Amino acid sequence: MSWGKRGDMIVHSADPLNAETALAALGENELTGVDAFYVRNHGPVPRLRPDLWRLRVDGLVDRPLELSLAGLRDGFCRHEVVAALQCAGNRRADLLAVRQIPGELPWGAGAAGNARWTGVRLADVLAEAGIKPGAGHVAFLGADLAAQASPPQPFGGSVPLAKALCPEVLLAWAMNGRPLTPVHGAPVRVVVPGYIGARSVKWVEQITVQAGPSDNYFQATAYRLLPPQADPDAAGPGDGISLGPFAVNASILVPGEHARVPAGAVAVSGYALAGDGRSVARVDVSADGGRSWRQACLSPEVSPWSWRVWRVTLELPPGPTEVTARAWDSSASVQPEDPAQLWNPKGYANNAWARLGFTVAGQP
Repeated sequence: MSWGKRGDMIVHSADPLNAETALAALGENELTGVDAFYVRNHGPVPRLRPDLWRLRVDGLVDRPLELSLAGLRDGFCRHEVVAALQCAGNRRADLLAVRQIPGELPWGAGAAGNARWTGVRLADVLAEAGIKPGAGHVAFLGADLAAQASPPQPFGGSVPLAKALCPEVLLAWAMNGRPLTPVHGAPVRVVVPGYIGARSVKWVEQITVQAGPSDNYFQATAYRLLPPQADPDAAGPGDGISLGPFAVNASILVPGEHARVPAGAVAVSGYALAGDGRSVARVDVSADGGRSWRQACLSPEVSPWSWRVWRVTLELPPGPTEVTARAWDSSASVQPEDPAQLWNPKGYANNAWARLGFTVAGQP
């Protein structure tokens, strides 16, 4: 595995590079290592020279800006946020088990990660530019050219102005205390906590304040939730539901899938995360298909945008075992039970109960 990644990354495509984190690696630390963090790309990874990089801020602004990396770092206050990012296709594999989804990558539960991001607040940059009346959205454009777009174009997207002005949204140049690597958006990327990863545009070169959402292919057409009967190849701009904040979700990391563990007290753990404006409130775990539940212990909340690690010890008898987990958020929303209820022709937004099968061995 190249690009400074661990050898146990699960590579779904090499060009463009798309790789998810092995579940065992996700369970190692509260923060996901840069070498283990998932990668989602739609085109070749740009290699931009930091000294030549420029960020343009235009559209409905009083003072259009052009900022160098030094100008961004020195001209605005530095901020950090611990935030989880999650691909819109995270856990698509569960939907693929319901029905085929041609042309989409079979992401498991490793298309998510938790990191400490360092940069400047997007709100501070927009304040410097001055926002004109009529603005409603902020659009981002990256340097990567995506051939799958129709027509081929740089990857882009947008968020509502109200979200763009929130203090957690950053223009980040560092990840876990180190400069961004090329595969993660160097020299600068957008980080939009609580939203699908597609809105955290990498290699950002242009920010446009505008009245409506971006008309970029990846905002207007690609990352949209279509009804089950829809033909994704025939879907056009504006069809379906635009994906933004993600729903409460959880996954089981330990023990690993198909693991073999001794009978008795078995440690089970995983991650849980909630979308924009909500936090993880509770995680329930069942070893009998949901007939009874144990409440897991949650790690302390590092930040409102971080995921939370959950842990529980279950007394399990010998034999094949399936453990189920479901998370609740602070709005009392809970993960739905059945992925069949969530199936859609692009395989987005699966947050059904997490299930993990393994074997509990008898005493020697």
